[in-house]
Amino acid sequence: MQNFEAEIRRDQPALPPIKLAKDESRRLSSLANSTMDLFPHVAQFLARELDRATVAEENDLCGVVRMGSKVTYRDDRGASREIVLVYPHEANIALSRISILTPVGAALIGLSVGQRIAFETPDKRIRGLTVLAVSESEGNDRSDRA
Repeated sequence: MQNFEAEIRRDQPALPPIKLAKDESRRLSSLANSTMDLFPHVAQFLARELDRATVAEENDLCGVVRMGSKVTYRDDRGASREIVLVYPHEANIALSRISILTPVGAALIGLSVGQRIAFETPDKRIRGLTVLAVSESEGNDRSDRA
């Protein structure tokens, strides 16, 4: 992981600040830890993102990418995508429901509109994305997200 972070630091600006809710941070930390053997690269990346996140109050997370958020982002190639960030069991690429346990999902968590982050793909390429819009997806109820 040190090589990955050194590569990011050499080619990219500092990582953007990110914010998470306490309960969401705890649940995602458990998920990262429990999947470390199955998906070591993305689980380590997610754990790193969680470690550097600031825990914020629910009312201070408007416009922040959270689980269940509908997110529009632009990649380094200029292509824009709209996705919903979900837990692995809810993922469905045909419905643009992207798992937090993907490089894009782990990169998006905690970002706000206008922020950019670089991340490493499974084939070791460095990619970047910029958040263009964030909203709660339809039917997303945060009351059951403990």
